[in-house]
Amino acid sequence: MRLKEKSVLILCGGGPAPGINSVISTVAKVFLKDGYRVIGLHEGFKGLFGESPELKEFDFFHADRIFSRGGSTLVMSRFKPKNEKLNTKIFKDYNVKLLVTIGGDDTASTANRITQYLQKIYMYFQYPRS
Repeated sequence: MRLKEKSVLILCGGGPAPGINSVISTVAKVFLKDGYRVIGLHEGFKGLFGESPELKEFDFFHADRIFSRGGSTLVMSRFKPKNEKLNTKIFKDYNVKLLVTIGGDDTASTANRITQYLQKIYMYFQYPRS
């Protein structure tokens, strides 16, 4: 595991959508070109809130190969977390600096909630209260 390398985590929320592999591919290639390790997360938010998320590491060849293929290279899920606890371990273990979510309104609003939560955690550890 390349712990020091900065990573981007890609997840897809909701159901299948035409052209989703083109979006995944383009995002992966842009970040690979910029020196990021690109990790795809299977089962969307269900994977992010689960105990043992299933991951897919991307290289440029895989990202390029899926560009025009149908379906989704990442398993999708319509899971929308309510009171489940976010598994922050994946962010620490893989040095995830960016979370890219692909989906609709529910995906975007859930990503926003996660971002706010992670910012609070980061600020707490950055500037602990006495």
